[in-house]
Amino acid sequence: MIGRQSVAKVVKDAKEERAVVSSRASVQEVRITAQKARRVVDLIRGMKADDALAVLKFAPQAAGETVYKLVASAVANAKDIHGIRNASELWITQAYVDEGATLKRFRPRAQGRAFQILKRTSHITVVVSDAKGGTR
Repeated sequence: MIGRQSVAKVVKDAKEERAVVSSRASVQEVRITAQKARRVVDLIRGMKADDALAVLKFAPQAAGETVYKLVASAVANAKDIHGIRNASELWITQAYVDEGATLKRFRPRAQGRAFQILKRTSHITVVVSDAKGGTR
């Protein structure tokens, strides 16, 4: 399930004071190991959102499709809630992967034994913002 959250924060620069728009999308219990998902997320962290979507569209990793949908959802959240016009105005300020629940299965082996198989899941979160530095 993809969730959404939006934050607007006031940032004071030396020249002006403006609201920084930030939107978040996350997906939980994805049947991809966290280690493999982190390889994809590390590619896009700090990129412009439209560049990240272009990279993810052709990423050969299995997690590429899931992360593509997640970035597109975060951009759509920013457009819907804050009225951002296009993805070229947004930066991926945070992107991280956490481990989810592990499904435990057993495989029968020789002489009546059984070996455990761990089917790992992960939680992926992407935050987009109109400021390159982030919302901190």
